[in-house]
Amino acid sequence: MTDQSTTTTATATPAATPGAEGTTQVFRIYIHAKPERVWEAITSPEFSRQYGYGGDVEFDLTPGGTFRHTASDDMKRVGMPDVVVTGRVLECDPPRRLVQTWNPVWNDEPETTLTYEIEPAFDGTTRLTLVHELTGAPSTALEVSGNSAADQHGAGGWPWVLSGLKSALERA
Repeated sequence: MTDQSTTTTATATPAATPGAEGTTQVFRIYIHAKPERVWEAITSPEFSRQYGYGGDVEFDLTPGGTFRHTASDDMKRVGMPDVVVTGRVLECDPPRRLVQTWNPVWNDEPETTLTYEIEPAFDGTTRLTLVHELTGAPSTALEVSGNSAADQHGAGGWPWVLSGLKSALERA
């Protein structure tokens, strides 16, 4: 029997061709942490430095508020600017749901939408579901899918970020 608390499931439907419409990627992970801690890990710079690509997240957690992800020192060493992703908060219901736009500065594509659903699962475990709506952004869809050639150079997309988030929370 599989220990569901350590199972990461990810389903993604990346665009088949450039310009394909209607792309949605869904990633789900189970984390041994309370929903409030998962929320904190997603929305606080103290945690964002510990997983994924590092750097600080800055949120104004009100509808219409701003989102920025600043570059870590490692990211800057490879030529990334100070701010690597921008966006706006669309919905905020701590610690259950966060909806935001997401716009990486290196792609000349429309902003996309992230939805974080945070739910108590079982036995002190939280189910985190990340839905990334990527309509009109095929390059971004490929990059965040975890299936691009760049993955071999440290760009593992959402699967890599969520795995790091889980590890950071479970060792805290």
